[in-house]
Amino acid sequence: MSFRPDVIRRVVVALQSHRIQPQGRNVMAGKRTTAESFGVGLGISRIPRVKGSRHRKAGQGAFAPGTVGGRQAHPPKVEKKIYKRINKKEGRLAIRSAIAATADKSLVASRGHVVEKVPSLPIVVSDRIQSVREASRVKKVFEALGVWSDVERVKSSRKIRAGKGKMRGRRTKMGVGPLIVVSEDRGIGKAASNHLGVDVVKVEDLNAELLAPGTHAGRLTIWTESAIKKLNNLFA
Repeated sequence: MSFRPDVIRRVVVALQSHRIQPQGRNVMAGKRTTAESFGVGLGISRIPRVKGSRHRKAGQGAFAPGTVGGRQAHPPKVEKKIYKRINKKEGRLAIRSAIAATADKSLVASRGHVVEKVPSLPIVVSDRIQSVREASRVKKVFEALGVWSDVERVKSSRKIRAGKGKMRGRRTKMGVGPLIVVSEDRGIGKAASNHLGVDVVKVEDLNAELLAPGTHAGRLTIWTESAIKKLNNLFA
């Protein structure tokens, strides 16, 4: 399978656009005023000004963009087309290409994952991992596979975001760790969720963004035997 980073990027960006909520502004925002321009010949700008006298708002600029409490020049509109659509064949090509990238050790390492202790890729494990129900046992499995150092990398990468995103539910930033692909979740999902950066997904729910977070392909991925067998039927 050829590696197509251009197609992967296009599909991941389309998936990201599906989470964006349309927003707009009230059509009357900044226009609820009687402000009118005083006209020419007064040696002042022709900007709309609040009518009246002997009150603090009298003569103050209003309504126009650039004035205090005035309208926006180009406000966001709910009609804007945010939802990006993608062709079915293009989406399938992106997933196949992203799956192929998980088997290339140089690509996985260039993405930032710590894979020095991993003997070879792809990592295929027994279906018994699906029944692991404790975070401590998940850690032992990771240590045996040589990927625990990558989980520790994610822990050390966690930091507080700069800017106002801290107030909007995006307080922390961190890297992305290993992805576990299973055919059936018998407890591994809850157990692995205790480790930062680790994701568990059923093979049927696999998408390009999980395999290539941030549009960068080559995520460190652990496959179960049954998940590998299902791949041919799903993405062949």
